[in-house]
Amino acid sequence: MISQQSIQQILSRIDIIEIIGEFVKLKKRGINYLGLCPFHNEKTPSFTVSSTKEIYKCFGCGKSGNTISFLMEHEKYSYAEALRWLANKYNVELEETEASPEVKQQQQVAESLYIINAFAQQYFSAMLFEQGEGSDIALSYLKERGFREEIIQKFQLGYCLSARDAFVTEALKKQYSLEYLQKSGLVTVRDERPADNYRGRIIFPVHNQSGKIAGFGARIIAKNDRAPKYINTPENEIYVKSRLLYGSYFARQAIDKMDECILVEGYTDVISLHQAGIENVVASGGTSLTPDQLRLIKKYTNNLTILYDGDAAGIKAAMRGLDLALEESLNVCLALIPDKEDPDSYVNKIGPTAFREFIKQNKKDFILFQLDILLQEAGNDSAKKAAAVNAIAETIARVDKAQDFTRQQDYIRQSSALLKVEEAGLNNLVNKYIRERIAKQENRAPEIPPLVSHGPDADPNQDSDILSLLQKDELHEKALVRCLLEFGIKTWEENRLVADHILEEYEDQQLVDDPSLASVIEMYKTWYKEGLQPGVKNFLYHEDRQLSAMVVGLVDFPYELSPNWKDHFDGKIFSREELYKEEIISTIGYLKLRKIRRLIEDNQKDLEKNLSSQEQMVFIQTHQHLKQLEMELLKRLGTVILK
Repeated sequence: MISQQSIQQILSRIDIIEIIGEFVKLKKRGINYLGLCPFHNEKTPSFTVSSTKEIYKCFGCGKSGNTISFLMEHEKYSYAEALRWLANKYNVELEETEASPEVKQQQQVAESLYIINAFAQQYFSAMLFEQGEGSDIALSYLKERGFREEIIQKFQLGYCLSARDAFVTEALKKQYSLEYLQKSGLVTVRDERPADNYRGRIIFPVHNQSGKIAGFGARIIAKNDRAPKYINTPENEIYVKSRLLYGSYFARQAIDKMDECILVEGYTDVISLHQAGIENVVASGGTSLTPDQLRLIKKYTNNLTILYDGDAAGIKAAMRGLDLALEESLNVCLALIPDKEDPDSYVNKIGPTAFREFIKQNKKDFILFQLDILLQEAGNDSAKKAAAVNAIAETIARVDKAQDFTRQQDYIRQSSALLKVEEAGLNNLVNKYIRERIAKQENRAPEIPPLVSHGPDADPNQDSDILSLLQKDELHEKALVRCLLEFGIKTWEENRLVADHILEEYEDQQLVDDPSLASVIEMYKTWYKEGLQPGVKNFLYHEDRQLSAMVVGLVDFPYELSPNWKDHFDGKIFSREELYKEEIISTIGYLKLRKIRRLIEDNQKDLEKNLSSQEQMVFIQTHQHLKQLEMELLKRLGTVILK
């Protein structure tokens, strides 16, 4: 287990903007930062990060948390793995206490694949450069293909010897687990004997967004009709093909700078273009694009240009999955490399400058490209032409964001002219597809309950501001806990802190009914009595993710003061930190008011029962006393109830 001292060292150095910024493109918006949520498919940014509160929240899908929970959610790390990742980033030397066998096993399962992949990459690279077979066969092959040593080293290419078990023998000698070697795809067991899975192949490591090796692609060199040209890592805990793009770790800064992502099909295409200085390029690995891959691209740019071979197979590959790209509001263009060429061979043939110019001159908008292909296939066949009209209308219907309206109408205008159909008719067909998709989405959408629920016997006239306020018990209880966490160690009065005042009121008045919120106060009280001065951070980075998530919800940031407000307001604008006493008085006051109101309602119900005159008098006097307390409290709070 990692010691508390080490954890505190890590927490003191965390910069949430820096960490999340490695995975999400963030832009400053007011006092916070905004980006596209990495946890769900969204078109407009709703993922907000607060550097001051050290939390993030997506107002689209509701995901929220802190730096550690982000790493746990996004990278699928355990709590300990996230801490180790941060310790490595901030050069913190970890002190660890002895972990239980169960915890050790859990850590091993989580870390072993990355460790084995890192070892394998180093081994394969050594075989490529330092071993005779690797140098003579694989390295010479790569150099014949035009790859220079610096680009080979940059992408950490390697070679697996043709011997049956050279790698696995070395790995087992280093005491790597055979179980995890098999799980990684590097080793297979045949006839009860382990063997190297990538024998005689050039190795292409596949890096994730943080630069760790998630898996490998292995290309055969020798001609063998029975063997596949490429073998890829099987899907496992860290290698999910649909969420990876080859070269994205090396390309992300260039994509951001150029505001364009070039997508190719193969590993060597990426490496060749990088070598030519065209670094904003990634590869899909020969599969159709997935939503996760498109979201990965959109983190850095809205402009996607796809380069594929100009043969029939290349055209079909280019068309797959691109409707999804339109839904992501990506601007998709295609450029087909001349037949019998690929990006790798073509850039070597014509040079980097001519290649860039070729892309610029030949890339076509995806929808117009698709329409051109459909018309070629339809010819004079009226049935095929009708199918083309429907297909293009369905595609255009995916361009349905409000800000894309002009673009959508331009597609309709151009497409109707090329299809020789009425523009109004095509527009109606597009709208029909939009309505159908919205209807499907609405059927799947969960019903959102109202903020305040009234029973069947509720008085419809009880909708005054104060009654609505009193019904939101949970909101006031949360506000009290938030005040304790945020202002607890501030001064309340001489020789007394805010925590002393709130904890005293809490115990005397029993202000909090919610058990989960009460548990936070009790934990705070325990730490406070032990001499600590707990704050938000103690709970925010707590190992209990449920507790941490609750505190994130308490210190949420749905609103912020516009920096332009000072231009319209004379005088000083006070912050919450300056008005903390007023906030605490108000919060406690409303909680007391809620309690009094509940007592009044209970007393009123008792008055409606069959009572003796004496009993009635007691309840009437109680009612008057409670109403007097209510009015005094409302007077202090500055609230008026309108009858």
